[in-house]
Amino acid sequence: MAQGQPIFILPEGTNRSVGRDAQRNNILAGKVLAETVRTTLGPKGMDKMLVDGLGDIVVTNDGVTILKEMDIEHPAAKMLVEVAKTQEDEVGDGTTTAVIIAGELLKKSETLLDSDIHPTIIAMGYRKAAEKAQEILDDIAIEDVDSEVLLKVAMTAMTGKGTEAAREPLAKLIVDAVEAVADDDGVDIDNIKIEKKDGAVVEESSLVEGVIVDKERVHPGMPSEIKDAKIALVNTALEVKETEMDAEITITDPAQMQAFIEQEEKMVKDMVDKIVDAGANVLFAQKGIDDLAQHYLSKAGVLAVRRVKKSDIQKLSRATGATVITNLDDLTEDDLGQAGVVEERKISGEDMIFVEECSGAKSVTLFVRGSTKHIVDEIVRAIEDAIGVVAATVEDDKVVAGGGAPEIAMAKKLKDYAESISGREQLAVNAFAEALEIVPKTLAENAGLDSIDSLVDLRAAQEDSFYMGLDVFSGEVADMKEAGVIEPKRVKKQAIQSASEAAEMILRIDDVIASTKGPEDMGMDPSAMGGMPPMM
Repeated sequence: MAQGQPIFILPEGTNRSVGRDAQRNNILAGKVLAETVRTTLGPKGMDKMLVDGLGDIVVTNDGVTILKEMDIEHPAAKMLVEVAKTQEDEVGDGTTTAVIIAGELLKKSETLLDSDIHPTIIAMGYRKAAEKAQEILDDIAIEDVDSEVLLKVAMTAMTGKGTEAAREPLAKLIVDAVEAVADDDGVDIDNIKIEKKDGAVVEESSLVEGVIVDKERVHPGMPSEIKDAKIALVNTALEVKETEMDAEITITDPAQMQAFIEQEEKMVKDMVDKIVDAGANVLFAQKGIDDLAQHYLSKAGVLAVRRVKKSDIQKLSRATGATVITNLDDLTEDDLGQAGVVEERKISGEDMIFVEECSGAKSVTLFVRGSTKHIVDEIVRAIEDAIGVVAATVEDDKVVAGGGAPEIAMAKKLKDYAESISGREQLAVNAFAEALEIVPKTLAENAGLDSIDSLVDLRAAQEDSFYMGLDVFSGEVADMKEAGVIEPKRVKKQAIQSASEAAEMILRIDDVIASTKGPEDMGMDPSAMGGMPPMM
């Protein structure tokens, strides 16, 4: 081998950044992403308009929606998007809070790195601070949760979103919906169906103790309304079954052909008879209902709907108490569900089936209205957030004040805690405390207030009470508990946990190796990729 010949272990076209360069790039990506969503935080947050390649528009200030719709390529930024998605899945709200805390933790770590503090030390300090912050949250949590508190939690979640005008009636609908589906195991929010339709004002939204199915009856001869409904749910098709193997039938006489057709008709009629004999007067089928079956069902006065989504069939089962039947031979009266009324109504020019007055319904539907498609979509996003926080509150039975109050309380106590830690980790704990103050600071900035004055006032007010937060409407410090600005403890807990873990992971990266070519560009079989890149 010739002296000084370079040895390449990575393929041509690979980009690599090492050490401080890698850390700076990752931290910068996190800061930029946090800055992007930061202006949407709080009651006076602004909205973003996102336009995709096809020209479809989304107008929202929901953090996770913005991050999902954005076409993000930077790997570190993608990690922060995961923080938002986790927050959305676990709690349903607080996505913007989680991302801006993570971004601020990365920003504070940059100053520490410039002071020659090792990334591992910073990560350890952040971990200690996050654990301590959870303990502080437990200390300042409010445990006296009733329906009134749930209403305040729902209204706080919807403040500053498209639902602002009608947040009180919507909050009432949301609390009623969550309490209806709550059981001993907690709240399964999948049992709250949200059906949306534009063409009306948001105040016309309603809660249906049952299910709305966005379908129409299969035959115009069927009744459009049935009271005291006996409902059958089947996930099989009401049509002549195809043979599983290819079969050829030779017919030598026209009478045989007639007999064959009559036999097929009899099979379909038998299926319908089984439904009618069981006492059903409403049928929801997951699969098809052929023309002949529609005719017989119509003659029997049965309201039938076909090709109903599996999720809707399951919700109908929980709402009406019906058993989902696979084989019609097994259908009995005991398998039928009950509803006070099943009716087809025309809403904004489209037919929908309303299954209402289900006694003891364990599945309900929020029927959301809005004047235009974009408005109703944003209202639905706000309602989904509010459902998530009310459900979390019902399950945990713990809330905290809003308006930046818990962040200031945690920051204050973390600074006291930092003094008990020796070594450089103390600096990281202090940085974590300062990073938490980004929440009240952002609330003040988005409301057009002086963030420094607001922070100083908040710190002073917190000497007397943990509930003192920023009232962005008056611009003054106020008791958030009295003002009814309340959030679930789980929102803050999850935001701090996700943000600190993401920041720690990004900080520990000192080498980014990124291939700019796909496997095909390198003349390789993509399916054979695995392990280390080939030596060159």
